[in-house]
Amino acid sequence: MSETVRQQAQETLAQVEKITAVVLPEPAPANEVITLEQADAPVTAEIRKRMGELDMTDTNSIVRFGSGAQAELQTISQSMLQGVRNKDVGPAGDSLRSIVTTIRGFSVSELDVRRERSWWEKLLGRAAPFAKFTARFEEVQGQIDRVTDDLLKHEHVLLKDIESLDVLYDKTLAFYDELALYIAAGEAKIAEMDSTDIPAKEAEVQAAPEEQGVMKAQELRDMRSARDDLERRVHDLKLTRQVTMQSLPSIRLVQENDKSLVTKINSTLVNTVPLWETQLAQAVTIQRSAEAAAAVRDANDLTNELLTANAENLRSANKMIRTEMERGVFDIEAVKSANANLISTIEESLQIADEGKRKRAEAEAELQSMEAELKNTLAAASARGTGMGGQVGESVS
Repeated sequence: MSETVRQQAQETLAQVEKITAVVLPEPAPANEVITLEQADAPVTAEIRKRMGELDMTDTNSIVRFGSGAQAELQTISQSMLQGVRNKDVGPAGDSLRSIVTTIRGFSVSELDVRRERSWWEKLLGRAAPFAKFTARFEEVQGQIDRVTDDLLKHEHVLLKDIESLDVLYDKTLAFYDELALYIAAGEAKIAEMDSTDIPAKEAEVQAAPEEQGVMKAQELRDMRSARDDLERRVHDLKLTRQVTMQSLPSIRLVQENDKSLVTKINSTLVNTVPLWETQLAQAVTIQRSAEAAAAVRDANDLTNELLTANAENLRSANKMIRTEMERGVFDIEAVKSANANLISTIEESLQIADEGKRKRAEAEAELQSMEAELKNTLAAASARGTGMGGQVGESVS
């Protein structure tokens, strides 16, 4: 966290303590609407003043009845909404979650420089563990600086919102009370029309001559219609008053949440973030010490490995050299094997030659037997001279 942000957080601490120490009042608004007969003189005057706003012959006057009471409240609400639209910031809670997620992004196993990289990390050419650790620390430090600055901005906005909600609460409460006056005025006007105006108009209709009867009847109908419109308008005002009463504790709840969040943000800026930075600095120092110790250990291990490997290589090479020096030009076993193979070759050759002579003698005897048999057959055919013999001889020739 930068020194500027730290100083701003300290300066804001007094304002945060002042606001959080204030217990927000929650006055219980009256649920019952005081009627004209029940009201005292000042309230009666206010009710009659609002009754004077009504013009039963003007439909717009009935529709707009009570709408002026919300004008100031609407102005404050629109001002707060306009501020929200103009701010390019997210919820303050996102910043808190962001900084926690950033810190939790560290993996303990990644702090070990001796950790063997997986085949996937080698394939992607990822950095060695300590290089990756260092890069991630630099990224986290930058994130902490950005997030702390963002948190400080959220803190100032929330402090302004708490004050604005106080004004909104007061205006909403005033609007709630104002609605009671308009409801009382509307109900009084309805009662006055039911008891006085409409009966008087009915009497006029009854007393009017025939040619004016239709017009008077239409005026009576319009009056009754205006009376019903006013009754519906008063009912809407009652519903609006009920919703307004429900919004009062909601405003206080939002204020309490904002106060809690401001306290949390300030505690994070003043206490938690410096603690995280200290722990991260210690982690880097510890890692560098571990890396130096590992380098010394690796150097000692290499020396021991060289001594052991050289001694083993010397023993193996000496054994091989002495063995070869004591051997003859030819090994006796190789000579014996060659002699046995030679004798076997000669014997096999003699056997093959004897077998060839025997087979040739047998073949020669077979040829002589076949030749004698053929001559005897031909001689017998020539001696007959005729018949089948001649034919056979001819066929043979």
